[in-house]
Amino acid sequence: MDWDKLRIFHAVADAGSLTHAGDTLHLSQSAVSRQVRALEESLNTTLFHRHARGLILTEQGELLFDATKSMNKRLEAASARIRDSEEEVFGELRVTTTTGFGTLWLAPRLPKLYELYPDLKVDLMLEERVLDLPMREADVAIRMKEPSQADLIRKRLMSVRMRLYASPEYLASRGSLETIPDISMHRLICQSPSSTQVAAGHTLVQHLLSYEVPSLFTVNNYYGVLQGVLNNLGVGVLPDYLTEDFPDLVRVLPELESGEVPVFLAYPEELRQSKRISAFRDFVQDEIITHRKKIRDAAL
Repeated sequence: MDWDKLRIFHAVADAGSLTHAGDTLHLSQSAVSRQVRALEESLNTTLFHRHARGLILTEQGELLFDATKSMNKRLEAASARIRDSEEEVFGELRVTTTTGFGTLWLAPRLPKLYELYPDLKVDLMLEERVLDLPMREADVAIRMKEPSQADLIRKRLMSVRMRLYASPEYLASRGSLETIPDISMHRLICQSPSSTQVAAGHTLVQHLLSYEVPSLFTVNNYYGVLQGVLNNLGVGVLPDYLTEDFPDLVRVLPELESGEVPVFLAYPEELRQSKRISAFRDFVQDEIITHRKKIRDAAL
């Protein structure tokens, strides 16, 4: 099968238009159309339904597009490994993690990474969905559980627990919490029980809700929960890694916390020699060591 025709087919299927694919490939629309027709003739099938609004893949076209997507990702991986054979750390690094960890812990520390490697281009993808690293949906992931996918290098970074926090202003106006049943006299801020979250956090929220909390504010990520707490809305269920960057938060009911949540860094085996991955991994590990030291010092 002609690789060049497959490349052009992939661009057309991805764009849904001969014109847009031609712009991407720097080819005329007629040249792109000829290559697609030639590929259809060689396969003796129709790959696109053609109509006034653009092109739609046929069932056979969908099968071929799935194959070219897989090929394209493998080519991207090979290209990344070739680029990473150089000593310099540069180029795009696609990092995926949860919205909470990405916005509240990782993003504030990235200026230090750019100081070390100014030519790096980080694409931070904040999703609760687990992206497929072997299929190159991302280069490296920080996840709140051990990855189950095969062919991944994984390293445990730290552990997190969900705890209860409030602002000093809120506690001054509403009174402190002395016992767990006192939560029934306060507004609880937490992730929605139906939203994607770590099991330990969900279990803690369910336990708190058993005390007939009169007022509830739910958000689908911890960034939103934090904003509610900082704006004196109530008592929030938040991860304990926030205490370094938000030292004014007051922990309430210190005897109450979730189970341990392991935090893992993972990346594909094929990127083992990547300079970008190594630089990011070492940076995150160093920041966690610094984070732990600050927490210990603050507790003394």
